[in-house]
Amino acid sequence: MSHGPIAQRILEKLGAGLSPDAVELVDDSARHAGHHHEGGMDAKPGGESHFNLVIVSNAFEGLGRLQRQRRVLDLLREELAGPVHALSVRALTPAEAGNAVS
Repeated sequence: MSHGPIAQRILEKLGAGLSPDAVELVDDSARHAGHHHEGGMDAKPGGESHFNLVIVSNAFEGLGRLQRQRRVLDLLREELAGPVHALSVRALTPAEAGNAVS
């Protein structure tokens, strides 16, 4: 799967900050094209404004759902302040990811 420059930057920051076992980042911008959000935000042409993220990392051990999301959002603060309008985060430990598959 090829990623645009914003997605690539997101993946690099997540890799450096969380050493994930697995990352799935899906550009969901096309589904939001033409939707007007508060403040006039819309999916930009060419995508890379709305993403769905599933990340599996040992860094989430012992953390609640909100703490996990904060860890991810803190790493991506620059992208969320600029080109990325929406990011759906599902953050799992390796054990949780294994249980989800079984």
